[in-house]
Amino acid sequence: MNHSVTLGRYLPGSSFLHRLSPRIKLLVLLLFLVILFMLQTFAGLGLLLILLLVAVATVRIPFRYLVGGLRPIVYIVIFTAVLYFFFTKGGVVLLRLGTLTIEQEGVSAGLFMIARLVGLVLMSLLLTLTTSPLDLAQGMEYFMRPLGRLGFPAGEIAVIMSIALRFIPTIAEESQRLLRAQQARGADFEGGFFSRARKFAPLMVPLFIGAFRRADELALAMEARGYRVGAARTRMHEEKIRAADWAVLLLAGAALAAVVLTGL
Repeated sequence: MNHSVTLGRYLPGSSFLHRLSPRIKLLVLLLFLVILFMLQTFAGLGLLLILLLVAVATVRIPFRYLVGGLRPIVYIVIFTAVLYFFFTKGGVVLLRLGTLTIEQEGVSAGLFMIARLVGLVLMSLLLTLTTSPLDLAQGMEYFMRPLGRLGFPAGEIAVIMSIALRFIPTIAEESQRLLRAQQARGADFEGGFFSRARKFAPLMVPLFIGAFRRADELALAMEARGYRVGAARTRMHEEKIRAADWAVLLLAGAALAAVVLTGL
């Protein structure tokens, strides 16, 4: 199994996060996102990252999945570091490269932004790795349900979002299979960034054809099982909020309040 793309992949398990209601997990994620972008100090951000790492350790997510989840943002991290290190001025000059300088304020702002990106990815991984696409769709549909009175197709939008998340690792695995097949036929994908991008371009056609084929098969399967757009649907298992879910929500609120008091 390809672990290079982790976003959208679900890992079955019995941890406390797996057993939580998807509605509670979405609420906690929203709280963490708000606090993540409100924090202004390294102390608060560091405490938030520690809480996330404790949650990751509790769920026992394999290290390779964390690496696979962080790998797609490597170029974003590099771009962010270059942008802040070289173009944000202030404080002591740490390094001088000709006319360019790396100063203390730039390094501080760059590291803070990179930590935010890592925290954002960790939150997304915790949600998708511990919540099945169906449960995630049901949770999103619950919060969008009031918009249905205004004609907003909450159920259909939730299904589309969950299918899109599920297709991310599927398409990634398909691209790896295509890559290995071309390498077995003697194709060379080595070289610089632009050279590799040019060599990968021919793979886009079969990749898109495969994605459209999978989408067509999925549509036929959903229709065969009675799925109709706009139709009222029932569930075999109605999801209920338990006492443990409320306890986790209260603990998350208390933890985030501590982060706010420490970091704002």
